[in-house]
Amino acid sequence: MDEQRLAAYLQLIQALLECPNGANDILNANRELVDANFVQVMEAEAEKMAAEGNSKAAWLQNLAANLANYVTSTATAEEYLFFLIEVLQATSYSDKNPQVVYPNLQQNFDKLDLNFALILQAWATSKFIEATSEEAAYLAAVIGNFGNLIQEFPLGRRAWNLEIGIACYSTASEVYTREDYPKQWAGAQNNLGNAYRDRIEGVRAENIQGAIACYRLALDVYTPEDYPEQWATVQNNLGIAYSYRIEEVRAKNIEDAIACYRLALDVYTHEDYPEQWALTQNNLGLAYTDRIEGVRAKNIEDAIACYRLALDVYTHENYPEYWAMTQNNLGTAYGDREGAMAKNIEDAIACFREALKVRTPDNYPEDWAATQNNLGNAYSDRIEGVRAANIEEAIACYREALKVYTPEAYPEKWARTKNNLGTAYGDREGVRAKNIEDAIACYLLALDVYTREDYPEQWAMTQNNLGNAYGDREGVRAKNIEDAIACYRLALEIRTPAAFPLNCLTT
Repeated sequence: MDEQRLAAYLQLIQALLECPNGANDILNANRELVDANFVQVMEAEAEKMAAEGNSKAAWLQNLAANLANYVTSTATAEEYLFFLIEVLQATSYSDKNPQVVYPNLQQNFDKLDLNFALILQAWATSKFIEATSEEAAYLAAVIGNFGNLIQEFPLGRRAWNLEIGIACYSTASEVYTREDYPKQWAGAQNNLGNAYRDRIEGVRAENIQGAIACYRLALDVYTPEDYPEQWATVQNNLGIAYSYRIEEVRAKNIEDAIACYRLALDVYTHEDYPEQWALTQNNLGLAYTDRIEGVRAKNIEDAIACYRLALDVYTHENYPEYWAMTQNNLGTAYGDREGAMAKNIEDAIACFREALKVRTPDNYPEDWAATQNNLGNAYSDRIEGVRAANIEEAIACYREALKVYTPEAYPEKWARTKNNLGTAYGDREGVRAKNIEDAIACYLLALDVYTREDYPEQWAMTQNNLGNAYGDREGVRAKNIEDAIACYRLALEIRTPAAFPLNCLTT
């Protein structure tokens, strides 16, 4: 991107910010500038504004998200194809090393879109027809490896990167059939399950069901007798998918997840697979944290025990990234622990601070944001110290997290942090009326992502919180109360005594 065009983009963004009500007219008058690169620059500017606390950041982020649905790369079909061949060649000799492939992706991230996914599939299918069986198998392997790399690529639009990954695994499966290449086919099914599990496009509930279906297919080949290690890997992945599952009964989904992790631990022993054993213990701890059946206090103690076991392997010296992950999760469990609440929250804060020694915004931005969000929750609940100062700390943490969590790249996590920030604004000292309006704005933004269809539990939680904020709102009292009642009634359509026995009574 040349400096002259970048300057034109920035000038157009400034014009939009100065006259938001006339955005459509301004964009129509500058159609030649409205392309995929312009959207990327908008998103980057919105992130900078959010970091500076600029109130217009959310508006610019939403506009960028809406434009992204309509703009495409200006690249020609030939340029897409040249890029595709170039990146597959890099993947073929990279030995799965992302540092070999990512520089090419960074220079062409504007081409990482749905058109690229379609061209990849069409081109690969034609090549499979022309190639020998050995050549087709090799190309399928390269495409599958590229699918793994693109899913972890930090730039571009994450939703589209995942779609490209799905296209890679689906395309590889044209060669890697269950009959001719059962092991490779099962591997592609597992990878496809991972992509569907994280998918942003489409309906969330359907994506998770798709992931579960893929994992189950993989388990038809990956049996504990023939492929014990791969079988355990898929059981672990299936457990994660059950934890995310929206359909069926939440309590049963969590029990299914726990069962999968326990099965994985039959193979992943501390002695033979210490790293995988620790990872599965960590996942089992997450499931115990979310468990509905059983006694809540015991479930949390079981979760803490799992995390502590994982830390026997995940040391700061040998596994810094996973050590930080487990410290983060342990902090969350301490925050939920019964007993001496003040001490538990201090233990949680200590864990989060430990995690942030490794989770920096430069090295692990997504994980850093997750821990900042969790640390904000801990400060929101903190008993020790000055309450007003704790709330300000919480707000600062959430704002830090939102530097990474954008609605485009991490919609669910962005919505969760917006919801948490709204709660902190509701507790904030200062000008009460403004704080409540800020809280309402956060909840309404969260509901752009937390829809009833895709995130029913989170949707109900945010509706409940929005009801609280309307109840505290200044202005026309009668209308505010009616708005609050409407929110609570919506929340209770999901929060039934059978499904959420505690949440139907409290926030």
